[in-house]
Amino acid sequence: MRLAVTADLHFNHGRSHSLAREAIDRINAADADVLLVVGDTTTADEGQLEAALPLIRFRGPKLFLCGNHELWTRRADSYELFSAELPARVRSLGWHWLEEDPFIANDVAIVGSVGWYDYSYAPTSLNVPHRFYAAKVSPGAAAHLTAYQHLLGDDLPPDALDIVARWNDGKFIKLHRSDETFLRERLDALQRSLGRVPAGMRIVAGVHHIPFSQLLPPRHTPAWDFARAYLGSDRIGELLLQDARITHVFCGHSHFAADARIRHLHAINIGSGYRHKSLWVGDV
Repeated sequence: MRLAVTADLHFNHGRSHSLAREAIDRINAADADVLLVVGDTTTADEGQLEAALPLIRFRGPKLFLCGNHELWTRRADSYELFSAELPARVRSLGWHWLEEDPFIANDVAIVGSVGWYDYSYAPTSLNVPHRFYAAKVSPGAAAHLTAYQHLLGDDLPPDALDIVARWNDGKFIKLHRSDETFLRERLDALQRSLGRVPAGMRIVAGVHHIPFSQLLPPRHTPAWDFARAYLGSDRIGELLLQDARITHVFCGHSHFAADARIRHLHAINIGSGYRHKSLWVGDV
């Protein structure tokens, strides 16, 4: 199977829109059998999916995965959006909803998950307590935001207030469960997907969030490093490594291209971002 993979088109973002349109032109011309889009195509509100997905006229099967941005909403419930509304909308546009629904063609199966994060990628050197990661607000930001000052306490290291950052999932995603719980749910669903693949088939996996620490971007400023907590979890990779049938794993999310051979599989971060779009095409 010849596969085309992209991620992080961010079609709705003003800084990214024109590059996304150019990337869509490349996708439509790609010499591949199947297209896999690994999350953050656009947000779900205001008909953005209906504006973006019909522009992708790739002739083969088109496989869709959510990213965190698809769950951004000004409504009350991102979980309902994820579990009921988005699958119906994506399918109505002629796409295969890959979450919990493997795609099987000939001797290759493709499984997928949004993944998620559990703060395990947060650098321990920052010494930021768990409650700040759960609130998605750093100590320095909390000190300037009235709604978060209750997070401050005597257990903070002296330089913690110099870390000023927010993760916008905290403003726009309402899962009504902890991030750790949502990740566990997604891992259980991914395990079910793998179990639905017939024995003897090769498997390709797509995950929006980063499943292996080898694919993380390099350390940078403390504010940048605070955000590493939300890039993914090695628990995703640990699950994938348990299945020897998996040959390739594709992810996105960090906007940083990376490539690693990890035991029996080839792990690739597509590396698309707001200022650059990447399309991977190859045999799997």
